[in-house]
Amino acid sequence: MAIENNIVTEKYSTSGHKYEHGAYPRLSENAVKVLEKRYLKKDVNGKPMETPDDMFKRVAGNIAKADLNYNKKAEIKITADEFYNIIASLEFLPNSPTLMNAGRELQQLSACFVLPVDDSMDSIFEAVKHTALIHKSGGGTGFSFSRLRPSGDMVGSTSGISSGPISFMTVFDSATEAIKQGGTRRGANMGILRVDHPDILSFIRCKEDNSKLNNFNISAAITERFMEAALKGEEYELINPRDKKVDGRLNARDVFNKIVAMAWKNGDPGIVFIDRINRDNPTPHVGEIESTNPCGEQPLLSYESCNLGSVNLAKMVKDKGHPEKRGQGYEIDWERLEYITKKAVHFLDNVIDMNKYPIPQIEKMTRGNRKIGLGVMGFADMLIRLGIPYNSQDALDTAEEVMSFIQAKGRDASRKLAEQRGVFPNYNGSIYDTGGKVRNATVTTIAPTGTISIIAGCSSGIEPIFALAFTRNVLDGAELVDVNPLFEEVANERGFFSYELMKKVAATGSLHDIEDIPDGIKDIFVTAHDITPEWHIKMQAAFQKYTDNAVSKTVNFPNEATVEDVAKVYQLAYRLNCKGVTVYRDESREVQVLNKGQKQQSIVSTPIADTRPLTTVLTPKPRGEITFGATRKMKTGCGNLYVTINEDEEGKPFEIFTQIGKAGGCAASQCEAIGRLASLALRSGIQPDEVVKQMRGISCHIPVGYGNGKIQSCSDAVAKAMDWYINYKKQVQGKTWIKGQYPAAAIQSSDVDVFARGACPDCGAQMQYEEGCAKCICGYSDCG
Repeated sequence: MAIENNIVTEKYSTSGHKYEHGAYPRLSENAVKVLEKRYLKKDVNGKPMETPDDMFKRVAGNIAKADLNYNKKAEIKITADEFYNIIASLEFLPNSPTLMNAGRELQQLSACFVLPVDDSMDSIFEAVKHTALIHKSGGGTGFSFSRLRPSGDMVGSTSGISSGPISFMTVFDSATEAIKQGGTRRGANMGILRVDHPDILSFIRCKEDNSKLNNFNISAAITERFMEAALKGEEYELINPRDKKVDGRLNARDVFNKIVAMAWKNGDPGIVFIDRINRDNPTPHVGEIESTNPCGEQPLLSYESCNLGSVNLAKMVKDKGHPEKRGQGYEIDWERLEYITKKAVHFLDNVIDMNKYPIPQIEKMTRGNRKIGLGVMGFADMLIRLGIPYNSQDALDTAEEVMSFIQAKGRDASRKLAEQRGVFPNYNGSIYDTGGKVRNATVTTIAPTGTISIIAGCSSGIEPIFALAFTRNVLDGAELVDVNPLFEEVANERGFFSYELMKKVAATGSLHDIEDIPDGIKDIFVTAHDITPEWHIKMQAAFQKYTDNAVSKTVNFPNEATVEDVAKVYQLAYRLNCKGVTVYRDESREVQVLNKGQKQQSIVSTPIADTRPLTTVLTPKPRGEITFGATRKMKTGCGNLYVTINEDEEGKPFEIFTQIGKAGGCAASQCEAIGRLASLALRSGIQPDEVVKQMRGISCHIPVGYGNGKIQSCSDAVAKAMDWYINYKKQVQGKTWIKGQYPAAAIQSSDVDVFARGACPDCGAQMQYEEGCAKCICGYSDCG
């Protein structure tokens, strides 16, 4: 709901589609924006060719057709109407690829995949190819890199040296950056490495630089043996995956502390308790689970995919007849919840049959196990309706009661389908067989619902509300305060609603320091940062008790949280039998998905439909009369490019000048434009790493060099020169910027390439720096 200068406004469309109250679908302005931008069919000009209602009918009709596979006389129209009603009422929504692609040419309906990465070049680059196909179709991918031999290990076929898992992760990252999932969903990966892999310490630090591996979430696969050793302060063995032999020992507590420290710094790595995941593996005879999907909630076998969907718990409450007494006026509608759960299981099982799989191996494994993942969204909204604080024992009890009900009714539905359609082909007895054989190897998953919860107009997954209100600027300088609809409803009912109060709430997103709020309201309307990390973990554990797969949950920490605070939460997650942990300390990255409040005047929160921080007017910092810097010579396809990087008075990158040999013409003018725009960004406060990220990898028709030393274009050359500058300052100055200090002996044209080169791209042996060039004993040279 938007409030503009004391006037409450409701908009349900941005392109002429208007929906009245009480009609299907009743969508918010943000929901329609998201649907029109990413989900609806479009013509060649990018204009939507269908309404949201058309989309719901398209999806329902397409998925209902799977019934014909089992009964040629099936009443498809009835099934389609049932599916339409649960979707259009926003009581249930499938994962995004199903909404986008069902009934369209692509017809790829799964959100999450896991691909194997074996210890050979053929396997690695086959996985890269398959990743590209999956990302292009709108899916996300998970990998375990634990099978790859460690860096420095021998490569038997060439007598060379392995570059290790981390170097190959960058290949997958670059492929993802290039694909961008066809413009519908940005590529996402999960990279997992076992804690007993010899390269675990390098893996823990691989995202220390926030400009690296930005298309990856990473998690360390923690074993029970490791955790026991960590708690006792004992050593544990590292195992070389090439020959399964012991390849060293580390102190488990030290490694655990390093994981915690990096998670405190920027959220990566998370951890997954891999032994617990395999304890609940329903098909161990088919294979061992090594990885999860990008958000960690869906453990999968190699070449397996899973389709997900979520019940909207905000709509699973009903009025007891006394709505004026919140907490006594509403109760859970168990009858409706059972109906929606069973219809959702039917829907998701049908998706498996209607899916068009990216590669045959995935189709075989997915149809063999028929895993589905039914979860929830709107849980925080349900608690508010019930008058239950999120951080309370009553909330934990409600979580267990609701999820155990969904799991039980979901398995009932799966058993009924098994009677009608048969058990899943890879069935060999199931740990979920109590009460009869099941159709699906797994039934329940708690997934993140970032986008579909926007469409449904409810809180995300099992997360608490992130902010009760936030401010955004629109055209002509008008200021709008977006207010959580439940909070607005209660504020009006209780008589304390005002535009001025909502602006105060929007300043921080929370009621924590707001006066004039009636007793009890603050307890019920708690936000993610009002809740201690321990309560986040307790809630995750409550849902995990009754979830076949795993639970996606972020444990939010305030910025001032300590490393010890994170360590305690990791240990608590282990004690409470969670299958993994993801933590995030507020403002620990330069850019974060959701920003609460108005901590800086230049930053305002945007509508939930587009959760990127929105920068308003920024005034570039003026240039002083004298600046200090360094010039880097870069070889490009247009000639030698000289990149000068100057510092401000604090010793930070401030401006960039470029001069390109004798090329002249377009090359010179484009290089000048690149330098001017990069300088403008730096002078406006943009982080240097972000500038590098935007320019790196842009290619032209005349690349120069090979491997990591390859210069793909003039903009790529500027990015690499800046990257060298940033890394040099960090290494030589100990991460302290000291103006004008450049020891001449250290500034050579290929220093950064030596740090980055690693292994030879031809034979895999270790590269050497000689005669101003990176060379290999096999004859390969970066200099051509």
